[in-house]
Amino acid sequence: MTPAELVPAVSPDLSIWGLFLQAHWVVKSVMLGLLACSIWVWAIAIDKTILYARTKRAMDRFENSFWSGQSLEELYRSLSSRPTHSMAALFVAAMREWKRSFEGQARSFAGLQMRIEKVMDVTIAREIERLERRLLVLATVGSAGPFVGLFGTVWGIMNSFQSIAASKNTSLAVVAPGIAEALFATAIGLVAAIPATIFYNKFVAEVNRQAARLEGFADEFAAILSRQIDERG
Repeated sequence: MTPAELVPAVSPDLSIWGLFLQAHWVVKSVMLGLLACSIWVWAIAIDKTILYARTKRAMDRFENSFWSGQSLEELYRSLSSRPTHSMAALFVAAMREWKRSFEGQARSFAGLQMRIEKVMDVTIAREIERLERRLLVLATVGSAGPFVGLFGTVWGIMNSFQSIAASKNTSLAVVAPGIAEALFATAIGLVAAIPATIFYNKFVAEVNRQAARLEGFADEFAAILSRQIDERG
């Protein structure tokens, strides 16, 4: 037997695309699912980054207007005519309840402070829910991604061992491509899970910071309205 006959006629394609094409259909499904999750994670990350930056700027603008000495009535009229979020939504909800109590035919002062605080609590809960939307997807991909990739790896290795047993050839040239295909699934799982975990932790911290700002403003505004209630009562 000549040396040329010892060399396989066709060398296995160990490129990324080649590993994908040669993989078992189950492993291919795992890879495609993880790639779709990775794209979804980055889409959510971009959307949330823009949302949190826009919300922070809106809070800064509102606080500047609120503490500038402008009349609360004027500020309410300018904000109530358009959809509002974050601190502006908190202010509009509290002022709407305030005006309902004072502008009705029978002025209702009893329990006004409690009603305003309840309205602001509900608004804060809605704003936090809006900020947290789809963060569960990041948490799920971050925790389950490596295990899904590991499932693809185990299945690929099982399939490789079956092929090795059928060919009765245990040389490295025969074993390596199948193992590489299987490990590729784990790599894709990590590619999806690592950014998802990082983004999830970052965004949860950002939500907590913005929630703390909302609760701080709610306490300050409730104190302002409480003084006015005492003056009018």
